[in-house]
Amino acid sequence: MRFGSPHHHHELIYSTNLLAKELAAGGAPSGTVVTADEQSAGRGRGDRVWTAPRGSALLYSAILRPLDLEHLLLPLAAPLAVCEACESLAPVHCEVKWPNDVWVERRKLAGVLIEARPPDWAVIGIGINLSIAPEAFPDDLRWPATSLGHGVGPGEMRPALDAALTKWVAEPAEHVRDVFAGRDALRGHELSWEGGPGSGGRSGVGEGIDDRGNLLVRCADGELVSLGSGEVSLRPDRRG
Repeated sequence: MRFGSPHHHHELIYSTNLLAKELAAGGAPSGTVVTADEQSAGRGRGDRVWTAPRGSALLYSAILRPLDLEHLLLPLAAPLAVCEACESLAPVHCEVKWPNDVWVERRKLAGVLIEARPPDWAVIGIGINLSIAPEAFPDDLRWPATSLGHGVGPGEMRPALDAALTKWVAEPAEHVRDVFAGRDALRGHELSWEGGPGSGGRSGVGEGIDDRGNLLVRCADGELVSLGSGEVSLRPDRRG
């Protein structure tokens, strides 16, 4: 199975993820990709709005089916694919801010949003900033954003991402964890979170991920806490 065939492209669409979910529910095959020049209702994690000027980002959603245990670390494999695709086209070094952001020089380059109906299918939504001017980013971003630049457009990025995602979705879990560890932007840094274990506010130092892809944080009292992406929001210490 390779991502990118069939490929549905739209000049303007409400959301590539929403259309891909509709296609998946209708039986679209694994490997189907939906892209758009512009979205009117794009979303990020936690139902946050995700916007980009026309043609300045890769707006991409891919269907994977069926889902089984070998896809347990899909939320880690997908951002690793983004890192590889970006580095294949531009002289940058990418890191992953758990669970779903790709960083370059501590600024957000891309985001991943996975929505699934196990065991039938998952939609892997990816947005990569390519040529967005700094003043075009919203003022209320949770973390400073950046673009890939270097003349890379959606036409070059899409096939690179197709190939990288095809590779990383099939990688063994042990390899995914090992490579993620080398790109972990939070390991060794002071973190804080809301909700989840110790609700009311906790902080600690990132210590990597566990076998299920949860974030490990060492608290000041020595306790090792495992945080799941569905139960917390993280606020990395900007001094870290």
